[in-house]
Amino acid sequence: MPPTGAKGLNLAASDVHYLSEALIDFYKTGSSEGVDGYSAKALARVWKAERFSWWFTGLTHRFPDTDAFARRMQTAEIEYIKGSTAGQTTVAENYVGLSFG
Repeated sequence: MPPTGAKGLNLAASDVHYLSEALIDFYKTGSSEGVDGYSAKALARVWKAERFSWWFTGLTHRFPDTDAFARRMQTAEIEYIKGSTAGQTTVAENYVGLSFG
């Protein structure tokens, strides 16, 4: 995962959250549903964070192979975010961390 967004610790904490819920449920009820679904649930969150880090890296960094069109698209994306409450909300939600779900 690219470091943009610094998601490593957030993802580790969410893994602990999901695993603790699954284990608590298992030991309270004997149901293995949470344990069985743990990997899929954790990976869904990882891929959302991966997507954001990939997008944010592309938005905030200049790469040697970036052509004029891609640079203009990058600038247009930044301008959109600057002027859009929805865009700012999306960046904030993903940067701070997605809710557990």
